[in-house]
Amino acid sequence: MVTRPPNENARRSADAAFPDGPPTWPLADDDVRAALEAAYADGSWGRYHGPNCERFTKSLAEFHDVDHVTLCCSGTIAVEIALRGLRIGPGDEVLLAGYDFAGNFRAIEAVGARPALVDVDPATWCVDVERVEAAIAPETRAMIVSHLHGGLAPMRRLMQIAAARGLAVVEDACQSPGAIVDGRRAGKWGDAGVLSFGGSKLLTAGRGGAVLTRSAEVHQRIKVFAERGNDAFALSELQAAVLLPQLAKLDERNAIRRRNATSLVEQLADVRLLTPVAIAAPPNEAAFYKLAWLVGDAHGVVDRTAARESFIAAAQCEGLAIDAGFRGFATRSTRRCRHATTLDHSRRAAESTVVLHHPLLLESTETVGRAADAIRRIVESP
Repeated sequence: MVTRPPNENARRSADAAFPDGPPTWPLADDDVRAALEAAYADGSWGRYHGPNCERFTKSLAEFHDVDHVTLCCSGTIAVEIALRGLRIGPGDEVLLAGYDFAGNFRAIEAVGARPALVDVDPATWCVDVERVEAAIAPETRAMIVSHLHGGLAPMRRLMQIAAARGLAVVEDACQSPGAIVDGRRAGKWGDAGVLSFGGSKLLTAGRGGAVLTRSAEVHQRIKVFAERGNDAFALSELQAAVLLPQLAKLDERNAIRRRNATSLVEQLADVRLLTPVAIAAPPNEAAFYKLAWLVGDAHGVVDRTAARESFIAAAQCEGLAIDAGFRGFATRSTRRCRHATTLDHSRRAAESTVVLHHPLLLESTETVGRAADAIRRIVESP
């Protein structure tokens, strides 16, 4: 595999895969347009308090079957205020996967706690449940568990460990809204669950987030922290208006993404350079904000990072929205965190992960097949 420059042949190849142009996000959605027009017509777009946030809060609570929902300005702040609602603070330690979103590490630090890193399961990119119990120390008070890149964390087992050891759990469902994990919606398992409505997310309002919880006490503590004369971390009425019609379509769109992600992984199953995320088996249902592969892992590639860079450059020339994964925390100084386990798989994920952005997964079977052909050409090129 070699890096190919963005020349005319590459552009023709991209045109062949996407004759109407590469997939974009957000979608042109008539229901979203109608919601925007309605918010303009009734003036709710400019209010502190109006019907849209109230309706969206109620819809999220019903969708996830939880008692309390706090809307907020981002998924990142949602993690922080969830920790505060769970009374995590200075002197406490929070378990976190060694490969995860950087904002989760910073959220732990923001409340005055210390991250303790646990290695990931190489099949799912999620925290390795087999390593969690041994990672718990006397000062450990909580864990953040993320569902990443199409992988699902084993929440039932993690919650059992947490209950036995007295730990609170923040379940990060920012990449997996609507997913089904061990019979429940992602975000419902944790003592608090968090969602993101950022500009690239499956539910998008440009920015925004939410905290889900069954606990009235956690919900009240979050409200008290956020109240600064007004709600310091509010979601706007206009954002809530455009999220409502998207939530109504989430299950249908997730099913399409899941079917196409499974097809893409199956079509590339014999490509030895790529190791995909393990597709969750029914009754579990993943939600694919990103679809992950390791590039060059366990196949004799000496420089995995170089192989990944080459693959990404060639994929982008083909018009594919493929990028590197997270940097992870395996190289973070022990002055800032405790390495609670070895972090070999987290380090490998940071060096080798590529992720396909989800808009392709809403395209036709034929388009997904052309994308698979393009990826095969990249890998098999001399």
